[in-house]
Amino acid sequence: MRAILCGIAALAVTLPAIIVRNAPPPPASPRAALAGKVRLPQRIAAPDRIPDVEPVAFQSLDPAEARAWNAGVPFVSGATPAARPFRFAGDAAQLARATDCLGAALIYEAGDDPVGQRAVAQVVLNRVRHPAFPKTVCGVVFQGAERRTGCQFTFTCDGAMTRPPSLPAWERARRIAAQALNGAVAREVGYATHYHTDWVVPYWSASLDKIAEVHTHLFFRWTGWWGTPGAFRRRVSPDEPVISELAALSPAHRIGAVVAEAEAAVAEGAALTPTVDPAVGAMLAGLPHALTDDRDTFMVTIDPLAPNTFPRLALRACAARPRCKLMGWSDPRLVPTSSTLSPQQYAAMGFSYLRDQESGIERALWNCHQFPRLRAAQCMRGRATLSATPAPAPSPTTRGPEGLSGVRKAPAPVATPAGTITQP
Repeated sequence: MRAILCGIAALAVTLPAIIVRNAPPPPASPRAALAGKVRLPQRIAAPDRIPDVEPVAFQSLDPAEARAWNAGVPFVSGATPAARPFRFAGDAAQLARATDCLGAALIYEAGDDPVGQRAVAQVVLNRVRHPAFPKTVCGVVFQGAERRTGCQFTFTCDGAMTRPPSLPAWERARRIAAQALNGAVAREVGYATHYHTDWVVPYWSASLDKIAEVHTHLFFRWTGWWGTPGAFRRRVSPDEPVISELAALSPAHRIGAVVAEAEAAVAEGAALTPTVDPAVGAMLAGLPHALTDDRDTFMVTIDPLAPNTFPRLALRACAARPRCKLMGWSDPRLVPTSSTLSPQQYAAMGFSYLRDQESGIERALWNCHQFPRLRAAQCMRGRATLSATPAPAPSPTTRGPEGLSGVRKAPAPVATPAGTITQP
């Protein structure tokens, strides 16, 4: 009996040891199992060196692997303070361009989801304030868009913009963009400057601090000093660039494209035009006033030495009006005080701008007898004098002998004081 008890006791001691020694190894965590497939660059930028902004490139993981990897990345410990409110300081035309650039980022990056859109808007505005990125909203959104693998927001270089959003969704995105530009803050993403969906793993993600998750998007900030509030104090610029890719969606960028085209045309023919004194642009210092009988119409005096500034003047005067008309005269004595024009005023008009968003119309035209242009499409109807190729001198008319019988000249028309044309 004693021997049996001793055997049981010995077995109780040795059996667990045998089981432990021969047990299979515990399964590796998903993150450990993927360690061989993921490159892990680790760096903290020194406070005296602005961090590099890397192109978008991804680890070679399928969506399931990416989700497993991202789930194993811990959120940073410590405080994640909310960003300071951002308030755009430009004029109405600049604000319109910034709003539409930001709105495009929201609708294409976050879809028609207001929570995700507010988070994306915060990242864009954080970048505008950070010295590692461009200092305008449009510059941040379209950074690297000219390179298929260099864009920071993929919709700007992957063809997504060929599929326009519905008008209601676009207007909702624009409203959220306008709110963000007027001080609204997405507190949950703090000072994040990067984000990605949870089914991909960008190369840069291992170098940044993971601070928030909004739906399927993960948000990150720079490590070290460059992710602290003190790094986000760069003075931003209100001089928002024109983005031609947004012309189909944004009237603000459509008229901006007209201005850019006009200036490019003038640059091509600069040798054919006199040098302009920079002081002549002073007329742009103040905005013209709309007519009392038509608040969407402007009648203005234009500077004949600065024809390239006319579209800018129209853009600033019309601002965000869906319908607007501006007409300009070089002679201030001919500027009408109402929307009714005499034939003399109509003939002397030097520039006109028309916008009608409902009809899809937006155009700027010059009186090319007064201001020759390189393209006939920029000329008012019947006034297409081009500056690129001077018109040849007219050939002499062959005339018959004086007093030739059978020929009767029609008398020239005479203008009456009322401006009508009569035949004597």
